Amino acid sequence: MDTQADFSVKDAAAKDGAAGDGARPTVALSGDWTAHSLGDAPARLAQTLRDRGSTPIDMRRVRRLDTAGAYALIRAVGADFDIKAVRARPESARLLELVGAAVRVKPITQRPPRGFHELTVRLGKGVVNIGYEWIDTLAFLGHLLVAIARAAVYLVTNPKRIRWAAIFSLAERAGLDAIPIVAVTSFFIGAVVGLLGANMLSQFGAQVFAVELIGIAVLREFNIIITAVLLAGRSASAFAAEIGAMKMNQEIDAMQVMGVDPFEALVLPRFTALLVIIPLLTFVATLAGLLGGLVVVWSALDLGPTFFLQRIVDNVGPTHFWIGMSKAPVMAAVIAGIGCRQGLEVGGDVESLGRRVTAAVVHAIFAIIMIDAAFALLYMKLNL
Repeated sequence: MDTQADFSVKDAAAKDGAAGDGARPTVALSGDWTAHSLGDAPARLAQTLRDRGSTPIDMRRVRRLDTAGAYALIRAVGADFDIKAVRARPESARLLELVGAAVRVKPITQRPPRGFHELTVRLGKGVVNIGYEWIDTLAFLGHLLVAIARAAVYLVTNPKRIRWAAIFSLAERAGLDAIPIVAVTSFFIGAVVGLLGANMLSQFGAQVFAVELIGIAVLREFNIIITAVLLAGRSASAFAAEIGAMKMNQEIDAMQVMGVDPFEALVLPRFTALLVIIPLLTFVATLAGLLGGLVVVWSALDLGPTFFLQRIVDNVGPTHFWIGMSKAPVMAAVIAGIGCRQGLEVGGDVESLGRRVTAAVVHAIFAIIMIDAAFALLYMKLNL
């Protein structure tokens, strides 16, 4: 049981006192000088030492001493603290020496970089962070490929191991529930393209070619771009937030302790659901975009639906449709992968969750634009 820290002032004639200290009295400490037993002893000791001046200290009767007690003693003595003026057991003297050395260390204040130096530091940190992100992305991709290969084996040997309920639920929530917003957005995009085409081509008397402009733009580019961007803002952020919240609550750590692979339980169902549902959304976006263009052409140029559809079939053809649909699986893989990876990178605070959700949306949209540009160059080289 702890004994309250205390001290007493002993004159030079005391039996265990300081015969070699002349006529100066000695302050003898007693009890436990620990964090739980200090009480007001350090304050009273500091007042006594201020009143009496430099006074030797005897710590041989102290039962227990920790860093808090040593620090309180050093603060009570003040700047004149000298370990040689303290009588103590070897272990107590060593602790006082260590704490005294730590107290005397002055913090080094480093001036933050300014101007061009600050710019170079930020650029260097950005390059290093890009390298770390690239390594983490490769590790995530490798783990995902292993999970996909394992799921392919389960599909043949034991289909019950695949989380069908999670896949269908996520497909409905991330895909089917997005049909209204995808259809409405694509409708207005098709209408805008129709308006621009009718306005510009009418100056040359070629307004009939607005049908081809709408068909190529919607079938080849806008259907998949609008779908992918909407899913990047809707599904990638949701994936990052859901997995990130589980990471913050240590649910993913608990899954690993129980032997459940987070990639198999969390990442793969989201990846599969988006891979299956995005072609359907792209098809819906195609129909909605063509409908928007049809309405504009019909109302502005007085070209009926039969004429519109016939020119789409004759002059546009199915090639552009399949070119647009071929981008859908790649976009789905990128959106799901970025969203899940950012969710797994969430730390233990809400600020990290917000940063990762924002990064999921931004990275997904950037990747969508870059991939679409790469597809455009590829199909241009193939004369498609």
